[in-house]
Amino acid sequence: MEPKKLYRARKDKILGGVCGGFGHYMDIDPVLVRILFILLILVWGAGILIYLIAWIIIPLEPEEADYEVHPQS
Repeated sequence: MEPKKLYRARKDKILGGVCGGFGHYMDIDPVLVRILFILLILVWGAGILIYLIAWIIIPLEPEEADYEVHPQS
């Protein structure tokens, strides 16, 4: 079994795909990750810096992703 890799999401993204990628990597809903980033922005302002750094260093997922995008209900 190959270890999971962290990628920015291509399909489940709002801005840069960082929260969608973290959500898929941790097997949680990306909306929860987005809420966490918003809280970090509101409380310390660190969410913006963390998001921008993650956007730069995390690669975009390959065209043929190995995981399913969470279905929208």
